[in-house]
Amino acid sequence: MASSSSYNSPCAACKFLRRKCMPGCIFAPYFPPEEPQKFANVHKIFGASNVTKLLNELLPHQREDAVNSLAYEAEARIRDPVYGCVGAISFLQRQVQRLQKELDSANADLIRFACNDIPTSLPPPPSHGIVNNPVQPMPPRAARPVEFSRRIGNEAGGTFYQTPSFPLSYPLPWNDNPSGDMNEGGGEGHM
Repeated sequence: MASSSSYNSPCAACKFLRRKCMPGCIFAPYFPPEEPQKFANVHKIFGASNVTKLLNELLPHQREDAVNSLAYEAEARIRDPVYGCVGAISFLQRQVQRLQKELDSANADLIRFACNDIPTSLPPPPSHGIVNNPVQPMPPRAARPVEFSRRIGNEAGGTFYQTPSFPLSYPLPWNDNPSGDMNEGGGEGHM
C-alpha cells in the first residue's frame, strides 16, 4: 500500500511549531504543508495561541474567511510594518479618487464636444441700426408685453395684484401675438 508523503506530513502550523499534527488539528484545514510561509507570517504577527483562540471561538464555516483575513493582514504588516493593510487601502482609495477625477474630466469633455455639435436655434440679436451686419436678421416677430405682477395684501386675505406699466421693448421667443400690439394679450388671469 503506497502512501503519499503529503498524507502523512504535518500541516504548516505544526511543522513550524515543531509539534505532532494530530487528526483534529485546528490549523490543518487552513494551513496546508505546501504553504509554510502563510502560517509563518500569521504566527509572527498574531501568535499561534491567539490564532488558536480565535479559530476555536468561530463557527466552522467562518474559519476559512478568518484565516484568509489574518494571512492577508499578516503579509501586509510584514511588507509595511507601520500601516499594514491600511496602507494598501489608502493607496487604493487615492487611486479610485484619481480615476474618478479622470472620469469626471472625460465626461466633461464628452459633454462639451456633444454640446458643440448641437446647432444653436436661438435667433441672432437684433441689429438696431448697424449697417454692415453680415448676418441676415430674422423677420420681426410680434411682441406682446410681459407683465410682472406684485402681490400686495395683508394676512386677512385681502389680496390684489398690481401690474407695473412698463412694456418690454424687445420680442420674447415665447410670445406669439399675431397683431404685434404691445398692449394686447398677457395680463389676463389675475387672481
